[in-house]
Amino acid sequence: MGRSRDDSVVKTHQRSCALFQPSRNQASTLELHLANRLDRDTSGVMVITKSHKVASVLVKAFTNHKVQKTYVAFCIGSAPKSERITIKSGHGRSKFGAWRVYAAGDVGRKLPGGSIVRDMETTFEVLSINGQQNYKEQSECMKDEHSIVVEEKAVTDVDANKDEILVRAFPRSGRTHQIRLHCQYLGFPIRGDVKYEGVYEWKGRTYGAHELHAESLTFQHPVTGFPLLIQAPLPLWASQALQLLTD
Repeated sequence: MGRSRDDSVVKTHQRSCALFQPSRNQASTLELHLANRLDRDTSGVMVITKSHKVASVLVKAFTNHKVQKTYVAFCIGSAPKSERITIKSGHGRSKFGAWRVYAAGDVGRKLPGGSIVRDMETTFEVLSINGQQNYKEQSECMKDEHSIVVEEKAVTDVDANKDEILVRAFPRSGRTHQIRLHCQYLGFPIRGDVKYEGVYEWKGRTYGAHELHAESLTFQHPVTGFPLLIQAPLPLWASQALQLLTD
């Protein structure tokens, strides 16, 4: 786990399955507060503050969607026809307790157990399909954007093509398992994400963890107010996939 710091914020990147735990000496001298969290197998940027006050400011920024986030994911499934896709849906638990995608029209509906369906929105940029560069300049990409408003539960096509798809995700909300759920719904679940229909075996290898990386966070510094961009080094699977695009 690598770290960099300023006077109020410690920026750290989590490697897949890493757990952050201060040593005895650190625990006795430092007051650390997590400003954001990642799923256990997700690598990437985490922000740890050195005061409760700063943590409160950042947590509020995350809650109010004032933090811009980018993720990179390696997916296996049916390649989308557009370079840029925005999907809007509901988010909540199923009757069995698992997180799932709901129709956008269900947002606000009360679910068994007392929770409600909340809104969920993610934009995806397709970086490559089967190792071939697939993205355009930003202005061109916007012209080719496809917007999806979820109206019903997705139906899995077992006979669909199995392409290797590298995507960059821009979550507009911060729901639990949001990117993983939307990748599943769009028909290209993340490799290794068996919880959401991702392949466990691929081309003779097994993948015991999903390949999702929190690439960057952009927000106003909680003390100075200046814009702050934090990026985490790419994991091997992502750097190799991106390297293929430049070779």
